[in-house]
Amino acid sequence: MPGKNVKEIVNNILARQGTVTNREIAEVAGISRQAVHRHLRAMVHSGELEAVGAGRGTRYRRPDQQHSDWTTFDTGDLSEDRMWEQMAARTVWLEDLSATLVEIMRYAFTEVCNNAIDHAASREVRVRLLRRVGLCGFEVVDVGVGIFDKIRTHFQLASRTEALQELVKGKVTTHPARHSGEGLFFVSRIADSFEIESGDLVWTVDNKRSDFAVVSCDWREGTRVLFELAEDHSDRLEDLFARYTRNFEFAVTRYRIKLLELGVRFVSRSEAKRLMRGLERFQEVILDFAGVEGIGQGFADEVFRVWDRDHPEVRLLTENMNQAVSFMVERARRNST
Repeated sequence: MPGKNVKEIVNNILARQGTVTNREIAEVAGISRQAVHRHLRAMVHSGELEAVGAGRGTRYRRPDQQHSDWTTFDTGDLSEDRMWEQMAARTVWLEDLSATLVEIMRYAFTEVCNNAIDHAASREVRVRLLRRVGLCGFEVVDVGVGIFDKIRTHFQLASRTEALQELVKGKVTTHPARHSGEGLFFVSRIADSFEIESGDLVWTVDNKRSDFAVVSCDWREGTRVLFELAEDHSDRLEDLFARYTRNFEFAVTRYRIKLLELGVRFVSRSEAKRLMRGLERFQEVILDFAGVEGIGQGFADEVFRVWDRDHPEVRLLTENMNQAVSFMVERARRNST
């Protein structure tokens, strides 16, 4: 086998970042992903690793070293604050964490559990707190209406993928009288690693690498959420809120264009309309074109002339554009004057 031993490569990567993918190992080892998969499968079988996620979004990590047992809560008259208090009281290792980490853990846990209680229509919610080398977090599982199906039905969208696209924009809620739609947006951005699995989709966010993945998976009833923080996590909640708020209002959103679909080129006006739907709720919108190879005239015109003209109150910004994308954006903006 070319290069280093696969097990050595896995251990070296895990020592640096906590999780590893098939692709990352294949790149270092210089062998095919199929060959790497056989090694990973053997390490999972021996108990050296555990797999998280499914399909192309699968990540591998060391098995839990410390974790609370699964606790099942009946959702009747259930409070997310009481859930946290009960779990924290029995989790001794929380005392080892900094006050900042515990504050973030509590915030994220209660936001995720509140969504499960108020939106999932699940008879029960199962939770556990997790700790492994250099990482801490939690997992929340319900057996109710899956989050992507809930949003898809409420907003009459065509697919779960479209529902996910709406969710990540922020300010999306199926119960506006009681919720602002901000909770999961902020939770997904304060985490070092965040994952939602529901129906036939898994959405994973890796904020340390500024990366994400949306992949198909085997069917899951309800919703599973995994939240993890590195124990050297330095971002504070107030830092996060400051980036996305203006005068104490959630006013800024950042949207990854590639989340729109699996392709790397975006051509049509319908794609543009789907992208911009609902973004008028914000004062500032940042469109991230990382990984996008090109956009068409119709897409650029719809976003940067038509939508921008119709919503002068929203500041529309861009980042990570290559030369081809930048040319089309500038051309559309000049046509708007």
